[in-house]
Amino acid sequence: MKICDSIKYVGVDDHEIDLFEGQFEVPNGMAYNSYVILDDKIAVMDSVDAHFGEEWLSNIAGVLEAAGGRKPDYLVVQHMEMDHSANIKAFTDKYPEAKIVGSKMSFNMMKSMFGTDFADRQIVAGEGTELELGAAAGDHTLKFIAAPNVHWPEVIMTYDVKEKVLFAADAFGKFGANDYDDPEGWACEARRYYFGIVGKFGPQVQAVLKKAEGLEIKTICSLHGPVLSDNIKYYLDTYNTWSSYGVESEGIVVNYTSVYGSTKKAAEKIAEILKAKGCPKVALNDLAREDIYECVEDAFRYGKMILATTTYCGGVFPKMREFIEHLTERNYQNRKIGLIENGSWVPSAAKGIVAMFEGSKDITFAENKVTIKITMTEENEAELEKLADEMLK
Repeated sequence: MKICDSIKYVGVDDHEIDLFEGQFEVPNGMAYNSYVILDDKIAVMDSVDAHFGEEWLSNIAGVLEAAGGRKPDYLVVQHMEMDHSANIKAFTDKYPEAKIVGSKMSFNMMKSMFGTDFADRQIVAGEGTELELGAAAGDHTLKFIAAPNVHWPEVIMTYDVKEKVLFAADAFGKFGANDYDDPEGWACEARRYYFGIVGKFGPQVQAVLKKAEGLEIKTICSLHGPVLSDNIKYYLDTYNTWSSYGVESEGIVVNYTSVYGSTKKAAEKIAEILKAKGCPKVALNDLAREDIYECVEDAFRYGKMILATTTYCGGVFPKMREFIEHLTERNYQNRKIGLIENGSWVPSAAKGIVAMFEGSKDITFAENKVTIKITMTEENEAELEKLADEMLK
């Protein structure tokens, strides 16, 4: 990937991985990004996943050879998650003169991971710390930005003053290898990535975005996904919407679970009614069969959601319960929810759902709840009409 003449890409693409972090399906692979900044001194930005150490070191060696056979002076460690830190020890073994730059907490983590915190090679970086890579005015200066809990507590970001590049750690990342040309663009898999991994930490992301307001940013280099260089405002604005739990798209998502098909019919019926009444977008998801994190991203993308589910063991159907837990642990808030419940004798799923959101902020439930007993009736269809009208107000 092209960044600029003095910053080279040395990351890798992973096409063997099936589950990122052991849970997120990544059919298009994953990218582990790393960069080399060339000046009087040379800085390597982050490591890569354990499986790609040799390829990464070879990529670095190629850049150094093209630069006259020089050696790196620094390895900047922005994030200690293992897909970015696994080869720190391999780097230090190959380049024993290089210093390691990271936050104080990152060195504590290194000791746990490698049995050493590289005490004789440490440069501790925190908010406002600067590292000069050149002696002359206008050369590369790295300014470090503390970014705790975006999404680990040790994270720092790095701003290159010369090239106006923000090295953003995991922020602005997305699923997918970089050699995969995603027809849906950045936002789709970046959204699933954000709400799946970072979504709980909206206030912390907001804090970093406030710091970014004072920077002139021409390029964003994340640890996952493509280098972002056109329309930087779009990426910053999108992250601001996501991290403030704002509404990104007008529409309603209908998420359902169904055992014998009756609740599914109700979900499909209200989706049909919403479309007929002019709802700009209706997303319909079967929580038992679709990627749960696709469903999570839809819940955060739209401002309104309808949950349709079966009463099970006197409470909420397991797949619906699991889905709601994904939302509440990510601080789902500022949304309106409509409820459709089904039950053979005493429908009680709606009551259970309301209880699950008790700790959530600014959740409003529609007054027109729909209760089905086994099979949808004409009366239920009329109730669905009323629910749709309320949700569309």
